[in-house]
Amino acid sequence: MAVDPPTAAQLAGLAEGYGLGLTADDVDEFSPFVGGLLTSWDAVEQLYARSSPRPRTDRAWSWPETDENPLSAWYVRTEIKESDDGPLAGRTVAIKDNTMVAGLPMMNGSRTVEGFVPTRDATIVSRLLAAGATIIGKAVCEDLCFSGGSHTSASGPVRNPWDTTRSAGGSSSGSAALVAAGEVDIATGGDQGGSVRIPSAYSGTVGHKPTHGLVPYTGGFPIEQTIDHLGPITRTVGDAALVLGVIAGRDGLDPRQPADVVAEDYVAALQQGGQGLRIGVVTEGFGIPDVSDPGVDDAVRAAVDVLRDAGLVAEDVSVPWHSDAMHIWNVIATEGATAQMVDGNGYGMNWQGLYDPELIAFYGKQWRERAAQFSETVKLVLLCGRHAIDTEYGRHYAMARNLAPELRAGYDAALATYDVLVMPTLPLTATEIPPADASRADYLARALEMIANTAPFDVTGHPATSVPTALVNGLPAGLMIIGKHFDDATCLRVAHTLEQAVGGFPVPAMQPSRVEESVGSRG
Repeated sequence: MAVDPPTAAQLAGLAEGYGLGLTADDVDEFSPFVGGLLTSWDAVEQLYARSSPRPRTDRAWSWPETDENPLSAWYVRTEIKESDDGPLAGRTVAIKDNTMVAGLPMMNGSRTVEGFVPTRDATIVSRLLAAGATIIGKAVCEDLCFSGGSHTSASGPVRNPWDTTRSAGGSSSGSAALVAAGEVDIATGGDQGGSVRIPSAYSGTVGHKPTHGLVPYTGGFPIEQTIDHLGPITRTVGDAALVLGVIAGRDGLDPRQPADVVAEDYVAALQQGGQGLRIGVVTEGFGIPDVSDPGVDDAVRAAVDVLRDAGLVAEDVSVPWHSDAMHIWNVIATEGATAQMVDGNGYGMNWQGLYDPELIAFYGKQWRERAAQFSETVKLVLLCGRHAIDTEYGRHYAMARNLAPELRAGYDAALATYDVLVMPTLPLTATEIPPADASRADYLARALEMIANTAPFDVTGHPATSVPTALVNGLPAGLMIIGKHFDDATCLRVAHTLEQAVGGFPVPAMQPSRVEESVGSRG
């Protein structure tokens, strides 16, 4: 039996939980009807078994050796190549471990997923392989991807190659660290609150969050369907454009995607340059009280000056909605993730896209057995989200979703005048990784303090690219370029113009061998 019929005691408990007012006789009368209805569950399981994917055993993988993983950024190592031809032929790729690669373990940074092995490739994985890429491993990510710091993964903190005492940023922590350190050409990331752009700013890489729905999320571990994004993390803007062209476009399995969405030739778009484009410098993105580092603000304004010198027009612009945007994201991400990512076992109900029943069953059982091992950030989400849902029945989530179009319109009003908007990706540079005995207050602060500029664009769905500025006290900082919906190409054009004007972005002097020596010297 797929679902064992409930006992009389179980039925009585269900009735009591819903306040149905059933007597023992009522429960006895319902029992055969419930049992009869549940036979459809058996039938569905048998029907699904006819077409469900079979486990892959042809992809070899291994746990990384300690001396080969000095940044603690690799989750597993492998070598998967399916084509010798294509735009990514010869390029090595790390897949963020929130994204399915059939036959390879997937932990999503959490003990609650540990041990799961997908039977499917995510759409972006299939597309990367078809384009000639070689996948050489999965990159560590933060616990259920709910952290902007790199200290919450169950496998341990991921270290920044610029300074191994500091955060690499999250939640795509391993992805950005591996690209920055030169251990891989390209990595994928996921972004619900900034998780492509945050580690890119902290680690000095290029990170592009596509327009919501441009890249199919199929095969990514869901957090909240209205804010889920997947995107590339690379060393150069050209590589980001190249990868975006490979992974973008409709797959027919993800209803986040408009029916008419298509990938463009983003590499060709870079050749248009940026001269004459108009930039709106969003004043609300600077000087955030108690958070912003004036050095970061100065570095971003200096990057804008470089763009001016390159022939772009830049002016300050006020977007008052930006100051309130975090409140909207907080409600959507907290209640939405509680209901979907945890209570809904990743997917929830009423989804018209592709489900992964195997992941749902594995994670749904395991999180209930290992909930105490959730990270502190996930525990915070559950405590707040469940309280709000239980006491207010989701009405604030509904309010926040109704406010999202107004928030989007606030940015669109500025984008009616300007081709792109810019601001600091993050208000500060990489902070030190909290020690194992850090207070809960410090742990949570290091995970969430940096997201004020990134998270709003997960709600509004605008494309946003983070590119490095000049270093600030020896550490990377990021300029974020926000574009109109499905005008990802213009974001990349502006980013490429800056890259060319400065002669390429900074890279860490500490190469992997020196990182190993540094980590070893600390014992």
